[in-house]
Formats: sequence, C-alpha cells, structure tokens
Amino acid sequence: MKYARDLGLIALEDPIAIANPIYREVIPRSLTYTTQAMLTEEQAWYVDANGDLLLADLLLAFQTFFRQHSEHWVERFDYREAGPQLLLQAFLQRVVNGGGRIEREYGLGRMRTDLLVIWPSPKDGGETRLVIECKVLHGGLERTVREGLDQTLAYMDRCDASEGHLIVFDRTADKPWDEKVFRREETSAQRTIAVWGM
Repeated sequence: MKYARDLGLIALEDPIAIANPIYREVIPRSLTYTTQAMLTEEQAWYVDANGDLLLADLLLAFQTFFRQHSEHWVERFDYREAGPQLLLQAFLQRVVNGGGRIEREYGLGRMRTDLLVIWPSPKDGGETRLVIECKVLHGGLERTVREGLDQTLAYMDRCDASEGHLIVFDRTADKPWDEKVFRREETSAQRTIAVWGM
C-alpha cells in the first residue's frame, strides 16, 4: 500500500481511496483489460430498436456467464476478493464502451462498489442513468439486501437515475449455485430495484 501511495495512485491519508478521477477510471480498466478483450459480448445484443440499453438483459447474461465461468476467471485477478466486481466491470465495459460510459465509486472497506451507467437517450438527446450497486454477502442475505437497497436508493437519488440494480455476490464456499443465483424485485421508497444474486 505504501508503494501505491508513493506513486500517487491512492490518497495519502486514510480512508483508502483512489487518488483522483482519472485513476478511478484507469485502474479498473487496466485490471480488467485482458478479461474484457477475451469476452465475446456484442453491444448490439443489448440495445433495443429505439437505441436504449437493455441493462436487465445484460445483467442476466452476466449472471449466466458468472455462474458458468467465475471460478476460472476470478482466479486470473491478483485481487481475488475484488475479482467478481472486476469481472462485472469488464463485462459491462465490453458492451457499454463506445455507446455510453461507466462511472465508478468505491466503498473501500465497506464491501461495496457503485457503478453508474450513462447511456445516450435517443428520444430526447439527453442521457439515461442506470445505477448498479455491488455488495459482497456478509451477515446473511436479507441483511445484505436491506443494506444494499438503502445504498442503491441513495445513489439513485444522488445521480437522478431512472433504474437501479443491486448485485449480491455470494462467495460462500461449497454453497450450491441454485442457492446463490436469483433475481427478484424489491420496492422501497416507491422505487423498484432489481436484486441479483450471484
């Protein structure tokens, strides 16, 4: 960590944080580039006839991919604890890159990452904002979901997002995938958030 601080990659003072907005973009792209380059996903598969990004379809494809290949891919990352979130970012970047962009906010030490997907809105020339909150299962599924929903709602409000997704990565060893993988919708503060188990 001292080396990363000496290089100026992370802030000099605690809490640990990436030093500046440029590094917040460059570091995850560098960590995921080789993974992203090997993925076969195409942007056209996840954009409808109106030009809108079908984020739920993209997350469903990632959920299937993660179930089938996560052990193999996550092992490639030097930082295995962050591996699932880095793999998700590589998967998203492969599709979103060239049409929209992904902004990242890290809750280092709080077992979470916020992703904001910004996609051009062909209808009005503006942009659509889609929030993805990533959590690692900790202290039970319902507790993790409850905390994650609060964080997702707050991030949606702050970013003026039209859609919210909460992804819960269950890293429990020897737990069957049928117990880890699910999709459900939760309503909180009159907003509907898709909750994805992986």
